[in-house]
Amino acid sequence: MNPKIIICDCDHKDVEPERAIFDAARLDFKWLQCSTQDEVIEKCQGAVCFLNQYAKMDEKVFKNIPTLKFISRYGVGVDNVNLNDATKYGVLIGNVPDYGTNEVADHAVSLMLSLARKTYMIANMTRAGLWNYAETVPVHRLSVRTVGIIGAGRIGSAFANRVRAFGCRVIAYDVRHGKQGFISLDFVEYKKTVDEVFAEADILSLHCSLNEDNQKMMNAESFAKMKDGAFLINVSRGGLVDEIALDAALASGKISGAGLDVAATEPLSKDSPLFRHKNAIVTPHMAWYSAESAIELKRKCAEEAVRFIRGERIHYPVNHVFHF
Repeated sequence: MNPKIIICDCDHKDVEPERAIFDAARLDFKWLQCSTQDEVIEKCQGAVCFLNQYAKMDEKVFKNIPTLKFISRYGVGVDNVNLNDATKYGVLIGNVPDYGTNEVADHAVSLMLSLARKTYMIANMTRAGLWNYAETVPVHRLSVRTVGIIGAGRIGSAFANRVRAFGCRVIAYDVRHGKQGFISLDFVEYKKTVDEVFAEADILSLHCSLNEDNQKMMNAESFAKMKDGAFLINVSRGGLVDEIALDAALASGKISGAGLDVAATEPLSKDSPLFRHKNAIVTPHMAWYSAESAIELKRKCAEEAVRFIRGERIHYPVNHVFHF
């Protein structure tokens, strides 16, 4: 018989932080690496809580595992979970939105600096034997640049605070701005539309979640609205960017450079046209990572499962299902 808590899919090298939490709570668990929904359904019968990383969660899983009542997601995004189906079947979904806030903001800054100062490009040229700063011309003073942020929540705001230290003007768009619970920063100029941010930003950084409304929000039309020579940074979700349109914008010079930590399909194929651009920096979805954040993610994910089993309120609910 399966335990109530199952890590249904997790590709981490170990689950020792989770084990420590569950052992302290005297709760049994099982660690699996299910790669398909059919495997989840076959191997996870009787589970009440899932710790879930990649496996798709929708009506097929919820209908076939009627005991399932809570999913604790490894990470911030929940785009692999159909929230409507989860709510319909009474399955509460939780994420861990704050484990890597500083790391992702730092990574966005590192991409911004590498693009703006062209350090990535010129370092490779120098390694190849070309010692000539003129290859970077033009490089513009960062403090006179406008940085635009799409999505000004935890990570977007952390990024804004870092960018402010460079003397940049900071503008932002967030669908929640002005609504209850939204925390504004007094130095940020909040715009009413994304188009205003596109038109004014020298550096555009994406920090919003992926949903049906913003799939490929950065497309040919969006790039056309941006300043000539602007930079794009995406440390959020790859599906926000139309990669074919980005390739065209880089090729034409409309976009001066792109820093991407995510791709629409991961890993990004080595044959992707984005790799032909020396001003495109691609990292392997690592912005969230530090030794500390990795442990924090695993610990918090497990702690949420313990809270649920004990009948306590979880800290990070995503949908509205009440079991308390």
